[in-house]
Amino acid sequence: MATNVAHPKNGSSVELCCYGGRVPQSQKQYPVVDDEHARAVQAVRALARASRVLERASGELNLAHYRVLSAVASGDERASRVAARLRLGKPTVSAAVDALCRRGLMTRVAAADDQRAVALSLTAPGWSLLDRVEEEMVAKIRGLSARTPDPQRLIESLAWMGGAIDQAHAERMAAG
Repeated sequence: MATNVAHPKNGSSVELCCYGGRVPQSQKQYPVVDDEHARAVQAVRALARASRVLERASGELNLAHYRVLSAVASGDERASRVAARLRLGKPTVSAAVDALCRRGLMTRVAAADDQRAVALSLTAPGWSLLDRVEEEMVAKIRGLSARTPDPQRLIESLAWMGGAIDQAHAERMAAG
């Protein structure tokens, strides 16, 4: 079901569609919203929904564990770096690492440069699961992007978003 709703502050109108609702034939499939803020809100909501779609793409690994595995696979071998990169609390990352280690997907070893620190690494089953989950997620994103006016541009824009997130993280780390 679709409903036109006026924004209470600026009066702009956005057509909202509920999950599973039918969009009338008269509505364009990809409505253009003139208000930049309303477009940004649509983007935020789409990203929130996309995160759930990605999590459902694999029943083998929840999104929180995926994020930790992929951070370690990308070279963050210390739990504190993973926590900072993902903007998660250290106890949250520690619990995820514990669960991933129990499943045999990750190991902890003493860091070569600091005996007090622990280095994280993926096991062979961890790499295998990460590859499988990412293939399932890529297939889901490709399937969804194929429904948009410019699938390649959407994928490219999402990759840019990842780069922007990495840049913001590096700036936060440099600022202390």
